[in-house]
Amino acid sequence: MIFGIGTDIVEISRIAKAVKSRPLLAKCFTQAEIDRCNAGGVTAAENFAGYFAAKEAVAKALGTGFRGFAPRDIEICHDSLGKPLVRLSEKIPVPAHASVYISISHGKEHATAMAIIEVRPCKDDISGK
Repeated sequence: MIFGIGTDIVEISRIAKAVKSRPLLAKCFTQAEIDRCNAGGVTAAENFAGYFAAKEAVAKALGTGFRGFAPRDIEICHDSLGKPLVRLSEKIPVPAHASVYISISHGKEHATAMAIIEVRPCKDDISGK
C-alpha cells in the first residue's frame, strides 16, 4: 500500500550558491553525502541539488515536511549499480514495514526527485478478508 508520494524540483544555480555556506552544508548533508557530491561524475552543484530535491521529496511523502528532524536525517546513498537509496534516522516517524523509493534526475538548470513510501503489512497483520 502506498503511504505517500512526494516530488521536488530545484534550480541548480540556487543550490550552487547555497552550498558555499558551510553551515548549510552541515545542516542539510551528512559528511558521506558531501564526499559523494564532490567526487567525479556530474558537477558537485548538480549532485547537491539532486540530493536536496530527494530529501524534500521524502519529507513530502512522509506528509510531515521537516518537522522534528532535519534534512541531514534523510541520507541519500547508492547501491553498487548507482541506484539511489534512502537511509532514515531514528528521529523520523516511519510506519512499520515501510520502504522508501526515490528517483533523482537533473538537466542543465534543474534537479528533480520523486519519492514513494510503501507500507507492506506483515503476515500477522493480514486479516484474511
